[in-house]
Amino acid sequence: MTTAKDDTLSVRISRALADRIIAGTLQPGARLGQDHIAEEFGASHVPVREAFRRLETQGLVVSEPRRGVRVAGISLDEVKEVAEMRASLEVLALQHAAPHLTKAILEQAENATRAGDKAGDVQAWEDANRAFHRIILTPCGMPRLLKAIDDLHTTSARFLFLGWRAEWEAPTDRDHRAILAALRDGQIELASSVLARHVRFSGHKSQKTK
Repeated sequence: MTTAKDDTLSVRISRALADRIIAGTLQPGARLGQDHIAEEFGASHVPVREAFRRLETQGLVVSEPRRGVRVAGISLDEVKEVAEMRASLEVLALQHAAPHLTKAILEQAENATRAGDKAGDVQAWEDANRAFHRIILTPCGMPRLLKAIDDLHTTSARFLFLGWRAEWEAPTDRDHRAILAALRDGQIELASSVLARHVRFSGHKSQKTK
């Protein structure tokens, strides 16, 4: 049985490894040695195995018989699938969140968009981008849905990093501002439509950079 301490440690390990995979420090096919990682984090094998399960759920690693755990590869089909899933789930979350979006929440989302416009690198931009999506979706009050979206967003971030690692120029996110404008006007269907298009376009751009 895992303890609360093990669970907290497994989350920390999974996040650290996810950051390395997304940034490209750990390349597709790289083997993740359980003993090595346990030693690095001063952990037993229990939280390491749980971290691996979390990463597998996010599509960042694969577990293969007799080969252990390796960093997952990326295919164009996967890029498209993740974009389609995100579009559908984020629209569902937004429609449930919309009645609870206050002026203060929308202003927080606006601030996240401004931070993205000023980002000096892809990591800072992705942090701001994820913050925007979380801010407008979290009020849906559906934790399982939000967890699924967050896992998909992690996978999406990996695609973006692969495409933008060599060249980076902070984009001006007009879609975010169009979503906010529609939400402020109470046009939920329009906001949902722009959000779906926005997420699908991000997936399409990732496919072109591969």
